Amino acid sequence: MDDRSTVPIDVQRLFYVGNLAIFMIGLGFAVRANIAGDIQANIFDPLDLTHSASMVGEVIGATFSGFALTLLFGSAIVDLIGIKRMISLSAFGYITGSLIVLAVSLAQPGPYSYWLILIGFLLTGLGWGAVEAGTNPMVAALYPDEKTHRLNILHAWWPAGIVVGGLLGLAFDALGLPWQTDLALLIVPSAVLAWLALRSSFPVTERVAAGVSNTDMFLEILRAPGFWIWFGCMMLTATSELAPGQWVDLTLSNVVGMQGILLLVYVSAIMFVMRHFAGPIARRFTPVGLLWWSSLLAALGLYTLSLADSPATAFAAATIWAVGVCYMYPTMLACVAERYPRGGAWLMGLMGFAAGLAIQFVLPQMGAVFDAAKLEAAGGAQALATLSGPALDAVVRYASIESFQVVSLVPLLLLPVFGIIWLRERRTQRR
Repeated sequence: MDDRSTVPIDVQRLFYVGNLAIFMIGLGFAVRANIAGDIQANIFDPLDLTHSASMVGEVIGATFSGFALTLLFGSAIVDLIGIKRMISLSAFGYITGSLIVLAVSLAQPGPYSYWLILIGFLLTGLGWGAVEAGTNPMVAALYPDEKTHRLNILHAWWPAGIVVGGLLGLAFDALGLPWQTDLALLIVPSAVLAWLALRSSFPVTERVAAGVSNTDMFLEILRAPGFWIWFGCMMLTATSELAPGQWVDLTLSNVVGMQGILLLVYVSAIMFVMRHFAGPIARRFTPVGLLWWSSLLAALGLYTLSLADSPATAFAAATIWAVGVCYMYPTMLACVAERYPRGGAWLMGLMGFAAGLAIQFVLPQMGAVFDAAKLEAAGGAQALATLSGPALDAVVRYASIESFQVVSLVPLLLLPVFGIIWLRERRTQRR
């Protein structure tokens, strides 16, 4: 049925559809973290050993480019094509993109391997953006008085997907299954999501229900210049959460004596639980106050994660980071939805666009920092090519520390911004 169908809306069913969609993109996040090292070792190292880490960062960054592009344009037209079609398109992107990367991985590395993998990841990114463009305004419309709480619960299923994907990836490794099995896994929830979306009736967004025209929605960005402050902050919060999460397995596996994906699973489990309690916490500190504390803990967690040299210290640092980044993304969306309701799905989409845009640039830079640190520690490209065993592990350890210490500076930039907004809101409430 179309979004404008007269069939009654089943709110609980749609919330489950949204949860599955967010679960799917979390699963995709874990799959990329699982296979990043395999793609580098089996495809990019034979093509260009010196720049292979940068190549991994670029193809993974393409996922975030697709995510950003879909949100930029998809959120502007979601009211025209309907939430149903938007979510169905997301499933198509994940299925097609996964099949392309799977096909490339089964062939010998060649001159087109890099570009095909980049296209495959780009398509999954387009699917990711379509999920966000459809589910975020849908939940805001279903729960207009509980945006912060309900959006946090919705996005709790993102880390749930990471937990399932990470643990299944470890199980596949233990069973001796090829790493391509992770890609095949991603196709299953995508197909289920497409089936459910086609059989459900969806609501119109808040903006449409309120009778605000498309023109007024687009003009809201000019009437509310304060939105751009939130846009810039979203770039920084996304960098604090998403970039390290996508990089943790590749960089830490050889540093703390354990598979980095275990840290990602652990962090995601914490996030899944804590996001269910966002409502009461936000009422205690206000949403902006929650963002201030989140930024402080994120910076501390990332810095201590860079110093981790054992499983125990890695888990301790990851706990701090997880608590810090847990509420950032959904609370940022809720803050914008509550402050600029006339902006509708488009302003919420622009926030996601900001996140994807930031990661597109940050991941390759993390790869570049990693590669430069490798060369510095090894004494040059020729020396690096001759290293193996403990000597190569020492080089990777040094490069990992450099990568995480650089990104740990990002959430510190948010403290004065959120602090000023928080203080202004408290003064306004006292009046």
